[in-house]
Amino acid sequence: MLINSLELSTYRNYDNLDITFDPGITILYGDNAQGKTNILEAVYIAGTTKSHRGSKDKDIIKFNEDESHIRLYITKNDVGHKIDVHLRRNKNKYIAIDGQSIKKSGELLGLINMIFFSPEDLSIIKNGPAGRRRFINLELCQLNKMYFYNYVNYNKALEQRNTLLKQISFNNRLKDTLDLWDTYLVQYGTEVIKERQHFIEQLNDIVKGIHNHLTGGKELIEISYENNVSIEDYENTLRKKRDIDLKYQSTQTGPHRDDICFYVNDIDVRTYGSQGQQRTAALSLKLAEIELVKSLIHDTPVLLLDDVMSELDSNRRNYLLDSIKDIQTIVTCTGYDDFIKSRLTIDKIYEVVKGNVKEMKI
Repeated sequence: MLINSLELSTYRNYDNLDITFDPGITILYGDNAQGKTNILEAVYIAGTTKSHRGSKDKDIIKFNEDESHIRLYITKNDVGHKIDVHLRRNKNKYIAIDGQSIKKSGELLGLINMIFFSPEDLSIIKNGPAGRRRFINLELCQLNKMYFYNYVNYNKALEQRNTLLKQISFNNRLKDTLDLWDTYLVQYGTEVIKERQHFIEQLNDIVKGIHNHLTGGKELIEISYENNVSIEDYENTLRKKRDIDLKYQSTQTGPHRDDICFYVNDIDVRTYGSQGQQRTAALSLKLAEIELVKSLIHDTPVLLLDDVMSELDSNRRNYLLDSIKDIQTIVTCTGYDDFIKSRLTIDKIYEVVKGNVKEMKI
């Protein structure tokens, strides 16, 4: 699969943009806050419907405008496709594939697979569990439509149950209706847990070799999925903790509170690892993600690298560069010397200055 071109109108700091990409490496370089990451974000939204930043649609639309357009042209299995995303300030986004509107965003997922890698990902180990759950969700929603279906429905049931918990404080007769939402939570939450566990098991098989190489054979990494509740005890635990949920007016049990454990040489690197160990584990995780996606889709995903190179030492940088030689990659950076020195073939270089993009000669 390949991204061929991107068109933007009234998107963040862009009035209009038309940019093409080659199958290899495209570099977007320039000073900070010029709009480089906005291009990556737009590509990611067109493939997943979501901003990697977690931004709301209204915050993406250019200031003083009511709507924004993203058009992404791709090739998959030698067939061209056009993805249209229409962001509207006061309405839901409109999405069309090859001119045909889709009713649910899940219909888009899997058309093109993307992996986003930013400096924030290097802190995924030491930061809170929300970022690690987000990592799982962003990838699984692209890879597995049933996961997306169960995850969306789980969150809907969770929101309804939490709303009900608040309402019960004013009307205790509503308490009996919690049974219905417990049933939905267990139904969808169980499937979410199963798919996450399987995903982590697959990643774990791949990440060990990568991490071993990055550390010169000095460290052994192990990743495991940390359940907030076991599948077998899920329903009973919800009932047992109902009084606690009513007290805090929120659901304390379920996969929305799960986490990922990282052990390096049998030590929990989240808590006891050095910053270097945590960053190496994070890089290993992202590189393993690339390899896993390649094996599952029998194709290469598109890699979006947002100013990551400056955050890595030469050893980790070289390993990453070696890993992307056969992957279409769009890179943002403040300078491209590291890529020139790496002997990688660079297809296109664009300079980005205050929302103006100019192709440079290589």
